[in-house]
Amino acid sequence: MFTIKKHFARAGVVLAVAAMAGCSSTPTYPPAPAQTGNYDWNYLVGPGDSVQVFVWRNPEVSGSFPVRPDGKMTMNLVEDLQASGKTPTQLARDIEKALSKYIQEPIVTVIVAGGIGPFDQQIRVVGEAAKPQALNYREKMSLIDLMISVGGLTDFAAGNKAYILRTVDGKQHQLGVRLDDLLKGGDVTANVDMRPGDVLVVPESLF
Repeated sequence: MFTIKKHFARAGVVLAVAAMAGCSSTPTYPPAPAQTGNYDWNYLVGPGDSVQVFVWRNPEVSGSFPVRPDGKMTMNLVEDLQASGKTPTQLARDIEKALSKYIQEPIVTVIVAGGIGPFDQQIRVVGEAAKPQALNYREKMSLIDLMISVGGLTDFAAGNKAYILRTVDGKQHQLGVRLDDLLKGGDVTANVDMRPGDVLVVPESLF
């Protein structure tokens, strides 16, 4: 009788541990949408970008100019022009307006090199990633693209407990992702689209 009770007690412990392990792999937050449809995204100029300005028929004003850490740029005839947070087209129109004081009806084209972008559009990975870091968002970037860039997970990561912090219409949402299923199980249904400004949080496993 004692042996039977001991057997059932051991079985109960095994089942309890299995249940806890099952719960540990269950996402805590509502799942992130796999696809968010057609996302209208335009690159915004950011500090550290190099801006090539071409002013038609005015080569002496044209040139390549850096965007300073404060988000402003200085070019020929124009000082301290706000550049960060604008599309290249918007910046070109602002330069035209500033140059109109000196040039009659200037026509400006802006080309951006560097592709750094403003900080609020960068994607950040924190926690138990192999190489936590901030990355520049690229069009149609997915979760698996992001994980390749950061070198995957550490041995201590609770991948299926990871979540994305995403701000939509001024409100922050926590969206669960299944990194273990994606990276270790090869479950492509766990892949999701990333968005500018997303923060991927990878917590540490408790056991």
